[in-house]
Amino acid sequence: MLFKRSLECCRHYKVDNLIYASSSSVYGANTSKPFRTSDNIDLPLSLYAATKKSNELMAHTYSHLYNLPTTGLRFFTVYGPWGRPDMALFKFTKAIINDEAIDVYNHGKMLRDFTYVDDIVETVSRLVNKPAVPNPEWTGADPDPSSSSAPYKIYNIGNNSPVRLMEFVEAIENKLGKVAKKNYMDLQPGDVPETYANVDDLYRDIEFKPQTTIQDGVNRFIDWYLEYYE
Repeated sequence: MLFKRSLECCRHYKVDNLIYASSSSVYGANTSKPFRTSDNIDLPLSLYAATKKSNELMAHTYSHLYNLPTTGLRFFTVYGPWGRPDMALFKFTKAIINDEAIDVYNHGKMLRDFTYVDDIVETVSRLVNKPAVPNPEWTGADPDPSSSSAPYKIYNIGNNSPVRLMEFVEAIENKLGKVAKKNYMDLQPGDVPETYANVDDLYRDIEFKPQTTIQDGVNRFIDWYLEYYE
């Protein structure tokens, strides 16, 4: 209910532009690639994904009822300095440095649209001055889930270039100059084997899309990690 309270505050304080975090996880069982904001997202595979979808639904309701401009950002595997210690890049880097094994899920057969944090920040900063507006072409007979007759918009924020998990691990190994010890494991319940963002509408609206390569992003993270922790 925390998001509901945030919406209520925005409503009463007449906020001009609400931007909130959604997630690529909302695509759930969808197997059409790349993921498009116009895709159906009715089959989430985890409770986390279900909560993110519910946030988008509540945001649309407030946009419709109270003319509150809302923009939801479906982030795709964000990484970089100051990231959460429980995320893969942080855990893998720490384990490899300490000669500990890393857990590689789905036996390494994963694809992720890794998105560097600086690209996320640039995207958000551009959208701050571009509040959602009603889509004049929207129709309930053929509804586009990413827009509305209300001031509501959804964007994918991803690199538009999925990377194999083993390539991600290799980028860490390259930077550290060490080979990781690997525990190959099955796919976790609620996880998806591949994410891939279509960002055409994002580029159309703000003339920017994430573009940091995985090796450059990993290098920047590890430089920060070694300075902060070593």
